[in-house]
Amino acid sequence: MKFKIVHINETDSTNRWLKENGEGEMVVVAGYQTAGKGCGTNSWESERGKNLTFSMLIHPEDIPANRQFHITEAVSVALCETLEAYIYNKVEIKWPNDIYVGDKKICGVLIENRLQGAEIKDSIIGIGLNVNQRVFKSDAPNPVSLYQLSDLETDLDELLIRFLTEFDSAYQCVTTPIAYRQRLYRKGKDALYRDQTGTFTAKLMNVSSDGRLLLVDQDGSERRYAFKEVEYII
Repeated sequence: MKFKIVHINETDSTNRWLKENGEGEMVVVAGYQTAGKGCGTNSWESERGKNLTFSMLIHPEDIPANRQFHITEAVSVALCETLEAYIYNKVEIKWPNDIYVGDKKICGVLIENRLQGAEIKDSIIGIGLNVNQRVFKSDAPNPVSLYQLSDLETDLDELLIRFLTEFDSAYQCVTTPIAYRQRLYRKGKDALYRDQTGTFTAKLMNVSSDGRLLLVDQDGSERRYAFKEVEYII
């Protein structure tokens, strides 16, 4: 994909900015977001000028609406591949699209797909990547940045271009769904989760092609969840 890259000093949300101003394949990068959003009601802390906060607009004409989870797979795998060029730590995907190093969150993703019948009209992909921030002051439980992991400053423009290259590759690669599942945080490990019935221990087994999480609890029962139906206890 060939992206038009637009840099803006400040906005409340790069996703909202693209909804109002986006055309073609476009990336908008903000020096600062006054109301950066995660999924649902979550917010995103980012020190001005220190991190990579941007959104992408794509028009995935070759992906039907019932396979829209492939966009999540491609973005997540591309982020892992990008970050592993800068650090030696293992980078994993906390379903569906948070990027983790160990038990700490280095990147959050918010994908908004607009559908038109059985097709995806367009997709806006918002990404908040902790890069050069040294101290986090919010009550977010587990943030980490590239600087904290490497003790080095990273060029934000270089990092963006590397990610866009990795995304283009992952988007087109037929093995991306496999790579996504191989990188799942907690895969095959017993861990604590919480759903509407309470807290339980289970083993993360897989993610279906439509994005549902498959857990197997200690009784051997399978539990399948759509996004926001289950919470990781960290």
